[in-house]
Amino acid sequence: MIVKITPNDKNNPPGKLADAELHFTDGALDGLKLIGFSVWERRTGGGRNVTFPARQYSVNGERRSFALLRPVGDATAQDRIRELILNTYAEYEEKAAVAT
Repeated sequence: MIVKITPNDKNNPPGKLADAELHFTDGALDGLKLIGFSVWERRTGGGRNVTFPARQYSVNGERRSFALLRPVGDATAQDRIRELILNTYAEYEEKAAVAT
């Protein structure tokens, strides 16, 4: 699996640093990608966060969402993907800093 980073050059919405995609390179998902991840600066200023693909819907006029990528059993399984995306974004930032 490869993580592809697309920077948010327009700074809109504020705090959004980049979009991320997972490109699958082996197995049954080979040749497919999962989109909808985003890297955000934390509002409290203490680091970064990753949001996962989700679908929004309304119930009695209230907007709700549910995650499209969910753990099967281990509730911490998403942490591996979150860390992979954050590490890939950090590498992207380092390469961009060297290029400028």
